[in-house]
Amino acid sequence: MQVRSTYRYAKISAFKVREVTRAIQGLPVSAALDLVAFSPKKAAGLIAKTLKSAVANAENNANLRVDGLVVKEATVGEGPTQKRMMTRARGSGSQILKRSSHIRIILTDEIEIKTRDKKKGGKKAGASKKKQTQTKAAKETKESRKAEPEQTEKSEAKE
Repeated sequence: MQVRSTYRYAKISAFKVREVTRAIQGLPVSAALDLVAFSPKKAAGLIAKTLKSAVANAENNANLRVDGLVVKEATVGEGPTQKRMMTRARGSGSQILKRSSHIRIILTDEIEIKTRDKKKGGKKAGASKKKQTQTKAAKETKESRKAEPEQTEKSEAKE
């Protein structure tokens, strides 16, 4: 089942909030709350408030367990922009745009929580293949270098 929460008219640019929402998508709720709690950005506090609201909605309205909840979707939309004027040189003026945003978080219990398996030695699977191909290429160049002096010796003998 899906549960959602919305924070409307947040006094922050959507561009700034999207950076934090991208980081929490697909994470379990406990991990997302930890990530947001230790982020120094203003947007993190607003997202934490929305995430806690979504968790409360899941507990009270949908009778879901908090342990199994995952952030399915965290989106940020543009809200209305307040336009203000600022005086400039020679009697002119320029516009200041005070942007706002709408933060929407959807939690679900249908997605399984995946744990990351650590491989032995901490190496990636593709790294060993690259090394193998490099060694084959290195062997071929060594063999061709060995063959080159033989060819030069033969050409010198003919002369």
